[in-house]
Amino acid sequence: MSEMKFIAEPGKQQIIVTREFEAPPELVHRAYVEPELRAQWWGPGYLTTNVEKIDARPGGTWRIVQRDPQGNVYAFHGVFHDVTPERTVETFEWEGMPGHVSLQTATLTERGGKTTLTLNVVFQSVEDRDGMIGGNMHEGMEDGMNRLDELLRRLQRERRAA
Repeated sequence: MSEMKFIAEPGKQQIIVTREFEAPPELVHRAYVEPELRAQWWGPGYLTTNVEKIDARPGGTWRIVQRDPQGNVYAFHGVFHDVTPERTVETFEWEGMPGHVSLQTATLTERGGKTTLTLNVVFQSVEDRDGMIGGNMHEGMEDGMNRLDELLRRLQRERRAA
């Protein structure tokens, strides 16, 4: 299993996350934009994830609601700006802190039968970025990426068995 790289340089408004998957780009893209697949991996595993909407096209919107075991609700939404099999550009906003919007570009690069996902997240300020990092962003993303890896492996096994 590949490890996730999480780069957050001091004083910058950006985070770059990379992770390699042993899956073709089209399968990684599907897991990213199809609601029933995204719900299976997005965010930390201790939360229940409900993908209310993913309209993966330029100008389309998305909304995801998560619940923890105590019943607390965490909702997120955004707007897609570009959606291709190789790249997705969207905004991201946690509804618990309205007005703090980041721009996320997910790029898929194939090499040797594997796909590298590079997520470039740009925040409005260094303070916003540091607040997300302080809110366990790294741990939640790492858990989600591990679950995405498991999902991709399962989908490929099912594809081969069919």
